[in-house]
Amino acid sequence: MRPGPELRQIAKGLKREFHTYQLVLRDSRTPRLAKILLGVAVGYILMPFDLIPDFIPIIGHIDDVIIVPLLILLALKLMPPGLIDDCRRQAESKCGNL
Repeated sequence: MRPGPELRQIAKGLKREFHTYQLVLRDSRTPRLAKILLGVAVGYILMPFDLIPDFIPIIGHIDDVIIVPLLILLALKLMPPGLIDDCRRQAESKCGNL
C-alpha cells in the first residue's frame, strides 16, 4: 500500500526542515549556543535509547515531544533575524519547492 499524499507532504516537509537545520549549523552567523542546542536536539532524536524510558507511564512517551521542540525553539530564538529564512530558501531550492 502506497502512502497517501498527506504523508508524502509531511515527509517532504521534514526533509526540508532537516536540511534547513544542517545549513543553519554550518552558517557562520549562527551563535555557538544555538549550534549546541540544535546538535543536542538532532542527537536526541537519533539516539538509539531514551533518557526517560518509554515504559514509564505518560512521561516516557511525551519526553521526545517536549524536549526536542523545546531545544529547537530555544536555538531559533538565539539566531539572528533572517538566518532561518535564508537557510530555508536554500533548502527549498535544493529539495525542490514544496
